[in-house]
Amino acid sequence: MINFILRRILISIPLLIGISMVSFAVIQLPPGDFATSYQTFLQTQANLSPKEAEAAANEYRKLYGLDRPIHEQYFRWIWDIVTKGKFGYSFAYKQDVGQLIAERLPRTLFLAFSAHMISTVFGLIIGIYSATHKYSLGDNLATVFAFIGTAAPRFFLAIAILYVLIFTFNYTEVNRFTSPIYAFAPMSWAKFVDILKHTWPVIAIAGFGGIARNMRVMRGNLLDVLNAQYVTTARSKGLRETLVTYKHAVPNALHPIIMYQGTVLPYMLQGELEAAIVLNMPSLAPMFYSSLTNQDIYVSGGFLLIYSSLLVAGNLVADVILALVDPRIRLS
Repeated sequence: MINFILRRILISIPLLIGISMVSFAVIQLPPGDFATSYQTFLQTQANLSPKEAEAAANEYRKLYGLDRPIHEQYFRWIWDIVTKGKFGYSFAYKQDVGQLIAERLPRTLFLAFSAHMISTVFGLIIGIYSATHKYSLGDNLATVFAFIGTAAPRFFLAIAILYVLIFTFNYTEVNRFTSPIYAFAPMSWAKFVDILKHTWPVIAIAGFGGIARNMRVMRGNLLDVLNAQYVTTARSKGLRETLVTYKHAVPNALHPIIMYQGTVLPYMLQGELEAAIVLNMPSLAPMFYSSLTNQDIYVSGGFLLIYSSLLVAGNLVADVILALVDPRIRLS
């Protein structure tokens, strides 16, 4: 088992290096850089002449190394991450990117994990019910729900929920993570409840598609397992149907769900990103979006690196769990 885990970790290292190189190159593909936006700001807001604004922008590039070739910028960025633990400097926020990520990452992970738990629990329950009540009214309703959940764009759901909350319920704290009275208060049960009151739209939107996906996978795989020969044998021995389903069929039908756990966190992060941008929640998503629009490259690169690391770590955890459930995996 230890050798299996070590092999997966060794494979992950070059994968992360490759992802970081591609990510850093992609975010620099648009023409110009942050200094270009700074030059436009100086001309329009500070009323400098084009030559003065251009000279100031060039000085800005030299100060932060934006005038260097892309490969030099990349190696300097990676070297600072490995040796100093610094993800670069945010030109827009005027502070270290690592501090920005450390401040907002726990909020993003809370939203993503909460959506993941909801999507997994409810998806499995609905999927098991649909498979054991094939073609019933409940199964048909669950299938319709799954198609809607898979096809509905999450940004549209966010806009719809935002409209209802503001214009129907006069809700004025949509873009807050907590109420002002709990902003600097230590964690308590009252503060946790207050957080849920503010974050439930993002959690529901991010988890909606996951529920539909888990439901469809669990339903389809459990139907196949219920028709397997060993399940028929268990029934022929006189075992109760509930015992056959939950002891023999469900554990073997969980394999695709377990494998999916490796990619579910980035999927939930994507849903959180779409919903949080629309609702303007103080998480990583709006910051990442603004960094792309104003070409704050180190914020974008740091977000993509963290995002990729979560994806690789999630796949590693899924491989380990699957190896524990199915010994054939760790022997392959």
